[in-house]
Amino acid sequence: MEKTNIYSKGNKRKINPNWFTNKVHMKEISSKIKSKEQDIYHVYFQGGAKTKLHLHNGNQILIATKGVGNLEIFKKLSTKKTIFKIKRIEKIPLKEGDIVHIPSNTLHTHGSTDKKKIFSHIAINIHPVRNPEYKTIWYESDFKTNVTEII
Repeated sequence: MEKTNIYSKGNKRKINPNWFTNKVHMKEISSKIKSKEQDIYHVYFQGGAKTKLHLHNGNQILIATKGVGNLEIFKKLSTKKTIFKIKRIEKIPLKEGDIVHIPSNTLHTHGSTDKKKIFSHIAINIHPVRNPEYKTIWYESDFKTNVTEII
């Protein structure tokens, strides 16, 4: 049995800044507790930052730990893989203590709604049963109607 604290120093994960709209950093938690069935991160969004549009091949759980943010769910309006139309179908506000489940292959974005305060959440990425590797596909979009490329 292993234990860690989400507020401890260190454990920063190197991330691709092209996956976010502003400054974001995250701490990797899963290796500290030796979790093998999921990847766990504590993600901090600054200055109104949010993720680019993306989807995962496994389920995801978000647990808001600080500030105010939101989760936006989109519907893909085409069968094309890289350039397609989208429509936002749901916007879910998130505040400290809120928990949300995002089913696999759900096109979405999440992050801060306040440009002056940090929003953070714990992301639990549950590995799919048939494929133990958790994969995320990132998209460049206008967050309204168009996806222009895979990042």
